[in-house]
Amino acid sequence: MKTYSTEQIRNIFFIGNSGSGKTTLAEAMAFNGGIVDRRGDVNSKNTISDFKEIEQVNENSIFSALLYSEYNQCKINILDSPGLDDFIGGIISSMQVADTGVMVLNAQNGVEVGAEIHNRHLTKANKPMIIAVNHLDHEKTNWEKTIETARERFGHNVTLIQFPVETGSGFNSLVDVLTMKLYQYSGDSGKAEVSDIPANLIDQATALHNELIEKAAENDEALMELFFANDTLTEEEMRKGITLGLINRGILPVFCISARKNIGVSRLMEFISNACPSPADMPPSKAGSKEIKCDKSGQPSLFVFKSSYEPHVGEIVYFKVMSGEVREAADLVNTSTKNKERISQIFVTSGKNRIKVTSMIAGDLGTTVKLKATKTNHTLASSADIKFEPVQFPEPKYRTAIKPLSEGDEEKLGEALQKMREEDPTILVEYSKELKQIILSGQGEYHLNILKWHLDNVYKLGTEFIKPKIPYRETITKAAQADYRHKKQSGGAGQFGEVHMVIEPYKEGLADPTMFKLEGRELKISVRGKEDYDLTWGGKLIYYNCIVGGSIDARFMPAILKGIMEKMEEGPLTGSYARDIRVCVYDGKMHPVDSNEISFRLAGRNAFSMAFKKASPKILEPIYEVEVLVPSDRMGDVMSDLQGRRAIVQGMTSEAGFEKITAKVPLAEMDRYSTSLSSISGGRAMYSMKFSEYAQVPGEIQEELLKAYEAEEKEE
Repeated sequence: MKTYSTEQIRNIFFIGNSGSGKTTLAEAMAFNGGIVDRRGDVNSKNTISDFKEIEQVNENSIFSALLYSEYNQCKINILDSPGLDDFIGGIISSMQVADTGVMVLNAQNGVEVGAEIHNRHLTKANKPMIIAVNHLDHEKTNWEKTIETARERFGHNVTLIQFPVETGSGFNSLVDVLTMKLYQYSGDSGKAEVSDIPANLIDQATALHNELIEKAAENDEALMELFFANDTLTEEEMRKGITLGLINRGILPVFCISARKNIGVSRLMEFISNACPSPADMPPSKAGSKEIKCDKSGQPSLFVFKSSYEPHVGEIVYFKVMSGEVREAADLVNTSTKNKERISQIFVTSGKNRIKVTSMIAGDLGTTVKLKATKTNHTLASSADIKFEPVQFPEPKYRTAIKPLSEGDEEKLGEALQKMREEDPTILVEYSKELKQIILSGQGEYHLNILKWHLDNVYKLGTEFIKPKIPYRETITKAAQADYRHKKQSGGAGQFGEVHMVIEPYKEGLADPTMFKLEGRELKISVRGKEDYDLTWGGKLIYYNCIVGGSIDARFMPAILKGIMEKMEEGPLTGSYARDIRVCVYDGKMHPVDSNEISFRLAGRNAFSMAFKKASPKILEPIYEVEVLVPSDRMGDVMSDLQGRRAIVQGMTSEAGFEKITAKVPLAEMDRYSTSLSSISGGRAMYSMKFSEYAQVPGEIQEELLKAYEAEEKEE
């Protein structure tokens, strides 16, 4: 195929609610560019972008798909992104490498939930956005409402480039106020008959044309001066102003289309090729302290934004050439692993179809195969000191535990989950030694149900989801003393070890202990040795050797510590990890023959457990900081629901037309919250959560946890 310069490349990505018609629009663009000779259809399950079985079963996009078109001497790379928030990872990674977002709106429904959510991400990334109002041929379309809600939700920079002459079943023509022409379509060839604007529409078109000129002039001081001097701008000056306006989001241009009937699509493509920024027009990419301009003359470098597995092919790596020219058989350094990788093959990709090419230049998107250890977010470059900033995927919001139906499938399950994690980095997989569960975390219930479908149907692994346990922690609130003698006699050498200890809560900055007042008596101690441990599960253990007179030999002190640590790993109350404790071993007894390490390990373990239960123990629970963005009319319902989850509201502010609630909520209360929030808000609210701290559980909940643990122990 033809080689395009960086200036001739346009990288766009589709965003918008599920059902808005993004995949159908991508299909029409590929057809208009001559990439396919027949347009596929979502219902017929033969589109080039939704080519995976699960997407055809569900009839919506689940993964982002790369395809392209050629139009007006430009190569338009298209990333068709999912519409559902559960699959936000595909949108975020597409946003990282593409330059312009095309927001596809369903004119029957106006600005829907997905469009609102995607616009927030797009605004945060400061990326240009075009609005394509689709389904204008549907009998229930509402053009005026769609534009009204677009301005309400996206702001005053929403600017009409076109308006339809008629909507509904009669939609076949539109007025373009940039070219000041009427475009009329017949059939589904995508070609328009261009003519003058009818007299009855010229006043409306002229008014919108003047608004567009003003918007274009606002984005450049020189253009503003020309506008004031001439009261207008030339077509070339307008194009420059619109491009600048797109880059700084001063203009959000609106186009009219019917992707299904291929109406208005070719004109949209013409605008993309003429006015949208090329990779060379965009700000340089950050690579640590360096800024790398998208320029063919630079040293070769590429950034991996996605990977995928396909049967009979293996792992496919999707990349953007960030600088220079990447050639077939090039040896590059993976700056994340420091290993060399050979780019054995380069492909221009259109869904599942791939065309082999010998090279790609800065700004282009492509794929390769058979890399050894290159994954999403890795950089390959000719220089080891270039490492591009990674895609910042959102934190997971929904968690569940999973187990195989067959006990012999644990290893297969682990391998399958690892592959799926590499394909979708918004999935987190963790085997919790503490909970004795495999914990899956994702963006929502539907997200993880799709993962399970793959396990059941692709990997042929029977699995089930079970309720995840909560990683509680145990600690103490006062000092307590205990002693324990382990004695076992069974013929021959026996076992003997006796340990006396005091435990107390650890707090930062406490001086070493010298005296304890316990049960009406004073206990003086003398610290001989101190060991300070940062526990892997959080918190500390301070272990003091306070033995005087050799009552316990120094060689047994590590065994006592081992016994204490064993019990801290399986706390005395509920089997959860214990934390933030100081232990003073101050006395004990030995036997000249029967004392050994195992005796003192068991004595230390049991003395610690007894002291722990006397030290007013408390259970701590993980608290998460939760941010909820909710429409103001659903604020009360969301607040009530949070309060029912033991939330402590930290604050409320307004953000981009939404109310933002910040609250601290126990993890135990967040089960199925994504599903509940969607139901309460009609799908319009979104939230994020991150770990904040551990805090004491209320007394009644602690009692419930203790009873549940006792019942579990009896069953075992």
